[in-house]
Amino acid sequence: MPLIVDFETIPELFYELSKKWKGKDKVVFAFKPSSNAPYETINWDKFTKDVYALAAYLHENGFKSGDRFAILSENRYEWALTDFAGQLLGGINVSLYATLPAEQCEYIINDSGSKFFFVSTGIQLKKAVEIKGNTKSVKQILAFDSPPNKKLLEEKDVLLFSDAVEQGISLYTKHSEKIDKSMRSVKSEDISTFIYTSGTTGNPKGVMLSNANLVSNIKAAHQVINIGSEDRTLSFLPLCHAFERVAGYYAILGGGAEIFYAESVDTVSKNLVECSPTIVISVPRLFEKMYNIVLKSVQEGSAIKKGIFSWGIGVGKKAAKSNSPFVRIQKALADKLIFNKLKERTGGRVRIFVSGGAALPSEIGSFFEAAGLKITEGYGLTETSPVMTVNPVGAERYGTVGHVLPGVTVGIQRVDDGKVIAQLSGTDYPSNLSSEEGEILCKGPNVMIGYYKKEKETKEVIDDKGWFHTGDIGRFVDGYLQITDRLKHMIVNAGGKNIYPGPIEDVLKTSMFVDQTVVVGEGQSYMSAIIVPDFESLNAFCRQNNIEYKSDAEAIKLEAVHKLYDQELKTINKKLASHEKIRQFRLITEPFTVENGILTPTLKVKRKIIQQIYADLIIDIYKDDKA
Repeated sequence: MPLIVDFETIPELFYELSKKWKGKDKVVFAFKPSSNAPYETINWDKFTKDVYALAAYLHENGFKSGDRFAILSENRYEWALTDFAGQLLGGINVSLYATLPAEQCEYIINDSGSKFFFVSTGIQLKKAVEIKGNTKSVKQILAFDSPPNKKLLEEKDVLLFSDAVEQGISLYTKHSEKIDKSMRSVKSEDISTFIYTSGTTGNPKGVMLSNANLVSNIKAAHQVINIGSEDRTLSFLPLCHAFERVAGYYAILGGGAEIFYAESVDTVSKNLVECSPTIVISVPRLFEKMYNIVLKSVQEGSAIKKGIFSWGIGVGKKAAKSNSPFVRIQKALADKLIFNKLKERTGGRVRIFVSGGAALPSEIGSFFEAAGLKITEGYGLTETSPVMTVNPVGAERYGTVGHVLPGVTVGIQRVDDGKVIAQLSGTDYPSNLSSEEGEILCKGPNVMIGYYKKEKETKEVIDDKGWFHTGDIGRFVDGYLQITDRLKHMIVNAGGKNIYPGPIEDVLKTSMFVDQTVVVGEGQSYMSAIIVPDFESLNAFCRQNNIEYKSDAEAIKLEAVHKLYDQELKTINKKLASHEKIRQFRLITEPFTVENGILTPTLKVKRKIIQQIYADLIIDIYKDDKA
């Protein structure tokens, strides 16, 4: 479905949309003022008035084209308001993950030279006040919420966001012509945002994305996924993540759809039911959790229930490939008995699931397809604005990340000799394409300008032929791109065999008893896994089998629990090649989180940190290696 307005820059996107919806009472955003309250909507007229008011305030206070404004906030209405107000003036959005500690915020603020610092809650305001003395560029801190600690508002250069907007309303007439001139002077090649990569090592790098980068991706996305004015999405992936920024924000608005904000990542299940979205954009973690909830329910049920479930999955898979009237009748019965409950958990109206940010296990994709809830998986990086490929809706192939996006070229380069052995562009799918594996490269209008103030690092990833080197390994299969793993994650075992842990971990996570896992085995003769159990499923198993314990720490030491995981691994190992099989495992109680430093803000595992934290555990695994 085409975009409802034409635009070449992000400020122009806002301008054209605000003009189109003027006076039509069209909902653009919705939020919950409190947990028990219903969603409250905001229409385009109010949004437009607020954006111009904030732009007027910023202009009055010396903000100009090229200046940076930082946002430290969860997804919410004020985030979008600030984004467009700053960009109308030619400013550059520098958004930070709300989970970042103060010292990392300080680094990004100083590296970017941000002039205005917007923060959400009292917690974020406290961080901002704490670091302001160590920042040279910050002129003012604006707080979305009034903090519990009112003394924070008495700090120098701290102002409530609502006060700034109120001042801006009276200033707009004075600055309206200058704001309009600034908006029209923004060029496609001008930088729209710095998105700081979370990185698994070292300080984050500021990815410079131009208006042209983002706009090319927004327009290409609309060529492959239908988004219309009747659609609605639930926003919960961080807006400082390129995937949510483009797919769940700009592309949604560009189609005329509504954005409802989740209260938090912990309330997504509840908010899905409350807002009934038609489009859900997520990382695989959501789908893995939903899948495991269903499996747990079946596991706790009777033999008859397990039989009906198995039958329903089989029927669902047939229905996904067949238009037979008999199969359709069976599928309708399977929906009534099994799948309608799952659909109700998503709000009952979802027509498109979009997955990105990490690999979606093919087994989970196939399960949702059988349920009649197809997941369209895409692939890309922050440096590619971000989408490079996406599975065509209605022709998804699970285990791949789809076709190359229109206007983009993807290549495969041999790791050993550096030769580009295959490449595809947009709608080009030759049948004789090489399926050999190698590093994935990318060319196109979506490739970043570079890393801010890091010329050396930019040259390391963009070669002299214009190819961006992703660091991912993959190959083409019938025109679909298949990801193997990260080049840097490759494990070399004692026999010199190259093993990519990602696909093995994806298979492990299809077990209802596995919440998180990391595969290890560098320089060893076999692979092992560190596993964080799904304690809800494990506790249910123990109750069913009258296994008593006082804590999770005690549970993971029990012989019966170890036998359970032994059996799970035996089943999983049947799906793995001999050199990939998991021969040993250790259970741990502490989950991998951003807060304990094991996950990046984009929920990727920092493998080097795992190696450091669990060094003794890994040594213990291999101390009696006789394999």
